Amino acid sequence: MRAIRRRNAYSRGVPYDHRKLLTLPLALTACAALAGCGGSAESATQASSGPSPRTGEAKASAPATGAIPAGPPRKKLPLAGRTIVIDPGHNPGNFRHSSEISQTVNIGTNRKECDTTGTSTNAGYTEAAFTLDVSHRLRDLLKARGAEVVLVHDAERPYGPCIDERARIGNAAGADAVVSVHADGSAVGHRGFHVILPARVHEGAADTTAIVGPSRTLGEKLVTQFGRATGTHPANYIGSGTGLDVRRDLGGLNLSTVPKVFIECGNMRDPQDAALLTEAAWRQKAAQGIADGIGAYLKG
Repeated sequence: MRAIRRRNAYSRGVPYDHRKLLTLPLALTACAALAGCGGSAESATQASSGPSPRTGEAKASAPATGAIPAGPPRKKLPLAGRTIVIDPGHNPGNFRHSSEISQTVNIGTNRKECDTTGTSTNAGYTEAAFTLDVSHRLRDLLKARGAEVVLVHDAERPYGPCIDERARIGNAAGADAVVSVHADGSAVGHRGFHVILPARVHEGAADTTAIVGPSRTLGEKLVTQFGRATGTHPANYIGSGTGLDVRRDLGGLNLSTVPKVFIECGNMRDPQDAALLTEAAWRQKAAQGIADGIGAYLKG
């Protein structure tokens, strides 16, 4: 078509350069030499990256199309590589299995019931329901920080586990920290939260020698961060205002070989504390405070 248009132009007396008529056959000859004008993209790329006619230096190849440039390295999550065990106090099914949970187990210092039903508010909101809800919220917060989280139970079993098994689950996980979530059932007027620490026990199957120190540090961090997140204060009826209480009669602590504490988030039998414990937004704050306390402990 190009040659026809040029002949038409010539017939009209329009001047043109005869050398331009040679470009078409020369181009066709070049195409044939390169295995046809429909040659591969590889051939074209090799040709384009050959020596520059002016400098004799190879030209840089164009970047591959669709390539995604590497972004900045991902920031490591603060609890990555850490294992945390959450022990939701009691089990909603314990109420229906009183004979099973009343069987005693060895806790080192003596024998004690497998588990109990826990307490409840005057309106019937149970401790077991509270602890499971807070534990779910806590799990999600910790996982978002990169931790591996193990729940001692998730109400998937009819009752329990027994207190000795709860300790074994944390031990088997090689946990960096274990927190058992609870709410107290004290008298009206007794308000606030407290953290229960293991006493130094070395009797029978119990030996807390190695965990007493780190468990206290974990407990202290929890007191600070829980109060900050929830806006509540250490208990006014136990711990002399410190928010800390040391006990030797809890199998979950006596039989633990990894740092472990209990946290009593408030008193379900006091109307003012109960109003907080039954509020979903406050339970989220409670979970946040526990997560922050664990994070502060593991940060060192």
